[in-house]
Amino acid sequence: MKKIITLILALTMLFGATLTLSSCNLGGGNNNGDNNNGGSNATEIVKVVDVKLTDEEYAFVAKKGNTTLVSSFNAFLSEIKSNGSFDALVAKYFEGTGEKVGYNVTTSDVVNTDSNLVVVTNCPFEPFEYIGDDGKIYGLDIEIAAAYAKANNLELVIKNIGFDDIFTQVDAGYADIGMAGITVSPDRADLYEFTDTYYNASQKLIVSADNTDFDNCKTVEDVENVLSALTGKKIGFQNGTTGGMYVVGDEDWGYAGFANINGVGYATAQEAVSDLVNGNLYAVIVDEAPAGAIVNAVNN
Repeated sequence: MKKIITLILALTMLFGATLTLSSCNLGGGNNNGDNNNGGSNATEIVKVVDVKLTDEEYAFVAKKGNTTLVSSFNAFLSEIKSNGSFDALVAKYFEGTGEKVGYNVTTSDVVNTDSNLVVVTNCPFEPFEYIGDDGKIYGLDIEIAAAYAKANNLELVIKNIGFDDIFTQVDAGYADIGMAGITVSPDRADLYEFTDTYYNASQKLIVSADNTDFDNCKTVEDVENVLSALTGKKIGFQNGTTGGMYVVGDEDWGYAGFANINGVGYATAQEAVSDLVNGNLYAVIVDEAPAGAIVNAVNN
């Protein structure tokens, strides 16, 4: 699963210890958000291990049986993909082209009616959803929701809640749809309705800049060999997300996990990376696009 990132860390808090194990290939996939300074003099504090560990499909989630909304949304997704609007939104948030549009987040209870579209999401998860400096919510998911609401003459209402709470509110009928970089799985599909896939994602590791353990890694097997050789290391992840399932194991999702690693859950991936920068974690696992945004924000 999975943003303007505000970390309460000074950039001078660098790692003093160099961790060394075996070797794999490092990359720094950057997906720019509004706070990207893009400066060439940035100090590298953290980096992304450039190997995709999973293959996932993102979709929007609705209450089981709400096929009317899902069919309508699928038709809308098909339309904006065919007319180029979807590609323009992706370019806006992944390549920095075009002006981003922010929307208000509701701070009170909302009655779900036929005249509004109540969207539940979870910030920060840039570039899919995040809070800007002006307090408004931005992101690919958000602008898709806004465009759908406008096309159907609906008032857009956005609630920013916990990731796990998205499913609870949708199931209870308190919200129409959940939009938060949500991965589709057979287990979830049994309980909820999902729209068509709109984005293909994967999990990646974030490590400290001086971590050389993954130098020269090219494949998932290479990375997993390094992870399997670790003893007692801590890897952080956002609670309720695929990253956590990958680390600790989940039979329903097909992840064996790593018995030798201590998985540590956080409310957001940003909080996990804060602990990584503080030296309390060995690595953080998070979806590829947010990983790039987080690393870019920390290093700049």
